Amino acid sequence: MAQQLLMPKATAVWLVDNTALSFDQIAQFCKLHPLEVKAIADGESAQGIKGLDPIATGQLSRDEIVRAENNPAYKLKLSEPKVRVPESKRRGPRYTPVSKRQDRPNAILWLVRNHPELKDAQISRLVGTTKSTIEQIRDRSHWNSANLTAMDPVTLGLCSQIDLDLEVERAAKNRPLPTAAELGATLEAAQETEKLGFSYDREEEKEMDADAVFAKLKSLKSNEPEEEDEDY
Repeated sequence: MAQQLLMPKATAVWLVDNTALSFDQIAQFCKLHPLEVKAIADGESAQGIKGLDPIATGQLSRDEIVRAENNPAYKLKLSEPKVRVPESKRRGPRYTPVSKRQDRPNAILWLVRNHPELKDAQISRLVGTTKSTIEQIRDRSHWNSANLTAMDPVTLGLCSQIDLDLEVERAAKNRPLPTAAELGATLEAAQETEKLGFSYDREEEKEMDADAVFAKLKSLKSNEPEEEDEDY
């Protein structure tokens, strides 16, 4: 991977302000047009851009700048980076060793039964199979369906536990929320619970209580004269 200059326009602003390099040299190093570098020098362009010191970032050395200032035909070169970042390789289809390919149908059956939320593309990434094979195992039309045994793909060595957990987590995020029927809800609706099976009349209760109170008072009044006669 070829080296690239970080923030070329900000670097050009710094080189214009702090060096005696020609416009062509700065344009060649920063991959800009010479007229654009001239506009930066005249203050017509990049007015809000703060200059970036390529020496501080390790992309250019002071000796390289001095060498270019002394020779207008010299072309600036990027400094070699101190740390090499490995290139990220594009991940292709998962390779399954020949000795383990016979275990793939068992692993697919295990995934279909234990993680039905997984999509066919996710199962393909985990065990390195095709969608047609997955469909055959789902509908039991695979040529060896009678002899298949569900087996954990991690145990078989077809994928890692981290990869499996990652795919399951992705599938769970995209899965719709379960309905009340799926959860086996037993609570009744509010409309049903409001219709109670018995009547409760507070007015009748008040009338009954009042009658009982008056009856008790009458009985007390009828007993009071008898008690007075006994005293005399």
